[in-house]
Amino acid sequence: MNRTISLLALLLLVNAGIAQTVTIGNQVWMTKNLNVDKFRNGDPIPQAKTDAEWEAAGENQQPAWCYYDNNPSNGEKYGKLYNLYAVNDSRGLAPVGYHIPTDEEWKILEKYLGFDSKKIKSTSGWDSYTTGGVSHSGNGTNSSGFTALPAGQRSDNNNFYNIGYRAYWWCSTETATKGMFWSRIQYNNHNYLNRWPFKMKSGFSVRCLKD
Repeated sequence: MNRTISLLALLLLVNAGIAQTVTIGNQVWMTKNLNVDKFRNGDPIPQAKTDAEWEAAGENQQPAWCYYDNNPSNGEKYGKLYNLYAVNDSRGLAPVGYHIPTDEEWKILEKYLGFDSKKIKSTSGWDSYTTGGVSHSGNGTNSSGFTALPAGQRSDNNNFYNIGYRAYWWCSTETATKGMFWSRIQYNNHNYLNRWPFKMKSGFSVRCLKD
């Protein structure tokens, strides 16, 4: 392999925090949301710093990423939010040796967890919730080591929602409705992963899976 390419691949792996992985069943997952600003080949992924830039990327079907509330400090904790055009770009969003999980690969994870997603939720960082006048912790046990954090989302109407309450991750699998892709959603007040279709111009977190 060309030495320059090897060094680039190593740099991308370091930037993505790939040294931090966990084996869950027969799968090897990142323990952090993706936080890269370059494609696998080194090309920059455009950052949408304003509402207008994010909306334009969606309308023009172009890749983009942003921080929640356009605040870099959120990126340090939660990683970046990517639209599906970035996820599916032929230049590769996932670092070398990794890929964006399919809908079926998420199902494998869910089944291994016994459909109990508190095992992937971090032990802190999730907002509490109240039912029947009683307050409950939104945190999980993180017994799997996945360390899911409630990074929120950027919706297809350009607004930010649910930081502290929900985590959203893209799947690479398109639904039967063209232009809609599957996702997984983790809630603070439920211990299961919800499977839901979203438009490509939405902004979600990405977890990568080892090839």
